[in-house]
Amino acid sequence: MAMEPTSNPRPLGVAMIGYAFMGRAHSNAWRKVASFFDVPAFEQRVLVGRNADGVAAAAAAFGWAESATDWHDVVSRDDIDIVDICAPGHLHTEIAIAALEAGKHVLVEKPLANSLADAEAMAAAAARAQAKGITSMIGFNYRRVPALALAREFVAAGRLGEIRQVRASYLQDWLADADAPMTWRLRHETAGSGALGDLASHAVDQLQFLLEDRVSQVSARTHTFVPRRPGPDGLEDVTVDDAVWATLSFESGAIGSLEVSRVATGRKNALTIELYGSLGALRFDLEEINELWFLDATEPIAEQGFRRILVTEPEHPYVTAWWPQGHVLGWEHSFVHEIRDLLVAAGSGAPASPSFEDGLAVQRVLAAIEASAGLDGAGVPVSSA
Repeated sequence: MAMEPTSNPRPLGVAMIGYAFMGRAHSNAWRKVASFFDVPAFEQRVLVGRNADGVAAAAAAFGWAESATDWHDVVSRDDIDIVDICAPGHLHTEIAIAALEAGKHVLVEKPLANSLADAEAMAAAAARAQAKGITSMIGFNYRRVPALALAREFVAAGRLGEIRQVRASYLQDWLADADAPMTWRLRHETAGSGALGDLASHAVDQLQFLLEDRVSQVSARTHTFVPRRPGPDGLEDVTVDDAVWATLSFESGAIGSLEVSRVATGRKNALTIELYGSLGALRFDLEEINELWFLDATEPIAEQGFRRILVTEPEHPYVTAWWPQGHVLGWEHSFVHEIRDLLVAAGSGAPASPSFEDGLAVQRVLAAIEASAGLDGAGVPVSSA
């Protein structure tokens, strides 16, 4: 993971917008990354939020030098080189495009935007900026889980042969209680969608990343199990989905199934991936984050079976920077790896991955799923442009 020293005359100045759940996860990564990886020098300059007292307290707790309440002023500052956007989805487009046009490198949390039109505008802005050496990245952090990065290496090396069938599910239960209160994530105007954008975006990106393939058609259904939830002024209508089911057709001919839910009682953060090919198979469960299971179908039938790979060896992706063999990594490490890769790209001017174009590719699948659900599950092609 070593990189060429940067020629930047001063440390890169970082601003982060948003300080709730994702802001805390990203801040933790910014604080840790230079202790484990060789990255360009940077400084956590400013944390931005709407509440002056709240953001000031968060900045002090999370290691930011100062706080601010107006992101417009921050993205125009000469001492800011990177803008990390952890704000709700309805704010992504305006902030990201403004930051890119101001010459800042940008990291934005998934999903890229709340609409396909906004995602297209962001991808176009990112392409214009990349032509000037300004990089951008979308935060699909699960690409940086060592076991899933290793799975990508297995597929790329042909260990599974022709991929025929895939399964992805992402199940949580934090909304299983009908009395769980309203949040911005349950309102269409702020979240865009429910489990679809929140969870299916990760699952779809993982499948397209692992297979290096694109979904070409979908057939889907969405459902809201709890249509009203308690808010500050009484019961409010939930205007997004609780769960999604879809069948995915890939350009390669592979067929996939997708299931995501935020009301799956007993499942806390269960992203599961299964890949079945002509020469082998892989399976992964985020609730067992350090394990990848592999079946080699070229072995004699009497010896075949899934074997557990504990992905904690220095030879495994990203692991060499951390602890001795067998000392496990956690969910938060994926964000450290993400920040590491962003800094390397920003320091060199190289494109980052996953790009806004990758985020747009996912957004196109999500839009097709919504359209299919509105047509009682009829097949809908995924737009390619």
